[in-house]
Amino acid sequence: MKQTILVTGGTGFIGSHTTVELQNAGYKVVIVDNLSNSKSDVIDGIEKISGVRPAFEHVDCCDLKAMDGVFTKYPDIQGIIHFAASKAVGESVEKPLLYYRNNFTSLLNLLDLMPKHNVKGIIFSSSCTVYGQPDPENLPVTESAPIKKAESPYGNTKQVNEEIITDDINSGAPIKAILLRYFNPIGSHPSAIIGEMPNGVPMNLIPYVTQTAMGIREQLKIFGNDYDTPDGTCIRDYIYVVDLAKAHVKAMQRVLDTDSDKLEVFNIGTGKGVSTLELIETFQKATGVKLNWAYAPRRAGDIEKVWANPDKANKVLGWKAETSLEDTLKSAWKWQQKLRKEGLQ
Repeated sequence: MKQTILVTGGTGFIGSHTTVELQNAGYKVVIVDNLSNSKSDVIDGIEKISGVRPAFEHVDCCDLKAMDGVFTKYPDIQGIIHFAASKAVGESVEKPLLYYRNNFTSLLNLLDLMPKHNVKGIIFSSSCTVYGQPDPENLPVTESAPIKKAESPYGNTKQVNEEIITDDINSGAPIKAILLRYFNPIGSHPSAIIGEMPNGVPMNLIPYVTQTAMGIREQLKIFGNDYDTPDGTCIRDYIYVVDLAKAHVKAMQRVLDTDSDKLEVFNIGTGKGVSTLELIETFQKATGVKLNWAYAPRRAGDIEKVWANPDKANKVLGWKAETSLEDTLKSAWKWQQKLRKEGLQ
């Protein structure tokens, strides 16, 4: 058995898939989640896929005393993967204080507690939003591209949290960190046992696509068709969530088991830009399901176009995105069909 890893937000979309991959790689996992945007029965799904049931603590990372208790209860924790954060761009524009309170306090608590409990390293769930709208000469984006003024409070929390980790390490904190800047995670586990399960109206594109395809939502809206892109819709780098989860395993191995630098940054993406319209057309082709969609006005906080140059992660971490967009979208549709079959959506 390898080291014990704390996964905050581990019953969420990316957290649950990463827990599966960590356990498949031999790590012991402790999940902390306040279940604000997930359900505890995800633990059953993780166990069903991996054959191992992770420890689970129903705790809010913003509660310093409760988090201190988690580290005391599990003294073998060596590393942290920090997913617990509010993450919807649109909602952050409407509720900035909620985002600042949750996303800053949770990280500060972890950084405070790591030296106290001899935790060696942290993988921070960052985002391509830190690049803002890159200048044309910086596309595809490398890790050395300038950090632009954030387009949303959500993006700002990612930027500032990166700065907090950097400042903490530069002050001499006895920890290591890897900042993973991911692009747009989509899809579901190929087993359709776990997947993206937002509470209420989805804030992310793919659940809205699959719910529209299922008839749960009347119509999918594409926000803006007048952007400076080939078809006028926004361009993103869509990465399969299982490929993304595997990048966290590689990053954790690097932090705990190698003599790597105390702070490193990696882009986690496919290296391919796909427009919203292309994504919808690919979904229809991959699944054979016609979507009811229409254009709508631009949405506050949205970036026009961004996609990754993942060369550094490919070479240094030994990681690569391997799953096609078609297979990724098929997995998302398979998950939606499973939810319908079970009467959940």
